[in-house]
Amino acid sequence: MTLETLAPADDVDAAAFDDSVLDALAADDYVFKVWGGDWCIDCQRQLPEFGAALAAAGVPDDRIESFPVTKGPDGKEGELVEAYGIELIPTVVVESPDGEELARFVEEEDGSIAEFLATRLANVEATA
Repeated sequence: MTLETLAPADDVDAAAFDDSVLDALAADDYVFKVWGGDWCIDCQRQLPEFGAALAAAGVPDDRIESFPVTKGPDGKEGELVEAYGIELIPTVVVESPDGEELARFVEEEDGSIAEFLATRLANVEATA
């Protein structure tokens, strides 16, 4: 099963993204783990733009892992949902190449997914 809503939106121009956002997403070989559901309104609204930002930043597909989520009787279900404590979607976890969690976007943070994560990742870079 794939997460179709993560496909880059056709109507988003790469020039619309601030260079600092793209630079932050492209830095360091980060791994982006994305949980969402094609049935989810928030995912339909947010993930295509985030997919476009990742593409514009040149993040290779092998550093983007998508995990489709379904609704179950006890909440969200899917691969690694329990291990990562996924309760709301979309959720995006950014990890270092060695698996350390560096940033997390959960459903409705301030700004777009790309902007939110770029701010968090810039802070990580500044303290490194």
